[in-house]
Formats: sequence, C-alpha cells, structure tokens
Amino acid sequence: QVQLVESGGGLVQPGGSLRLSCTASGFAFSRATMTWARQAPGKGLEWVSSIWGDSSTLYPDSMKDRFTVSRDNARKTVTLQMNSLKPEDTAVYYCATGGVDPTDPDRLDYRGQGTQVTVSS
Repeated sequence: QVQLVESGGGLVQPGGSLRLSCTASGFAFSRATMTWARQAPGKGLEWVSSIWGDSSTLYPDSMKDRFTVSRDNARKTVTLQMNSLKPEDTAVYYCATGGVDPTDPDRLDYRGQGTQVTVSS
C-alpha cells in the first residue's frame, strides 16, 4: 500500500532553515507527482510545492523564493528545503500524492502523517 513518511520538522527561530524529507513506498515513485502541503492551526490545507517525475517544480508565488523542493527517485524521497522561515510558516507539513491536480492538496489521494514545524523565538 502507499506509504508516505515525513521527517525533519522541529522548532526553529525566525530566519532559520529546515529541511523536510518524505520517504515513499508502495507505488511507482519515479513517475509520481509529489506535493508538499501544510496546515496551520485553525486553517485549511495549503499547497506549498509540487515536483513532477522529471523534477520540474511549481510553487505558489508566496513561497517560491524561500522554499525549494527536490527528489531522489533512486531513494524514493522528496525533500523540502525551507529558508528564511517566518512565524507564519508554523504548521504541520505533509507530503502527498495522487489525484488530478497536485496543487489542490485537499483532493490528493494519499498523504503522510505530517511533521510539525514551529517557527518561534
């Protein structure tokens, strides 16, 4: 079965960096479009980035200057490098896949359990 396991979250000061990883299994990873999404307390799921099997990427304008997504098809991992973090980046970050529109995380078929990112001094 499809499994997505996120790691790398934690507490970081404003302006700091974190690197999140997602390890996938149970599907043809190299062909899959992978998405990162996040959910802040009391808010809905927000699209963060997507990466296609050929490593082409897409970000919302608000994140493209600070976040970088990459993948290693041999290791079946997708990574989100987050720089210049702000308190408003505090959220649970999820790795997801499946569905038709990778930029609509609410409609993706599979999602991991998430990893907490807290940006605070």
